[in-house]
Amino acid sequence: MADLTITQVSKKYGLTTDTLRYYERIGLLPPIPRKSNGNRYFPREILDWIELVVCLRQAGVPIEKLIDYAHLLALGDASLKAREDLLQEQLDSLKQKRKSLDNSIDRLTCKIDLYKTGKIKDSKNYFVDLKRKGSNNNEE
Repeated sequence: MADLTITQVSKKYGLTTDTLRYYERIGLLPPIPRKSNGNRYFPREILDWIELVVCLRQAGVPIEKLIDYAHLLALGDASLKAREDLLQEQLDSLKQKRKSLDNSIDRLTCKIDLYKTGKIKDSKNYFVDLKRKGSNNNEE
């Protein structure tokens, strides 16, 4: 794969060119090589890093954590454990968010089913609490 321009990278990853420049400026990306005319070009190894950044950002990982990870990466093998710990912490956080989202999806699905079946009209079912394992909410 040939090196990409900032415009091509922007389109490929759904980031604005300003975002890419910002990521470089704050140290989230390594310094981007430039051609003799001053235009940035993105080699494969930087594209791989951008893919990880985009994935983690879409997952809600804060910029600050990504910057921490980039700094740890620059330290080389001495930071292997710290990098693993940082990623594990983010994975644990995502799993907790997924659990919360799954709970919300279950509750909404139950409520929609009440509408579809017409049971929502039954006053005793109007505020039906979804009885689920681990659910301790008594109100909707």
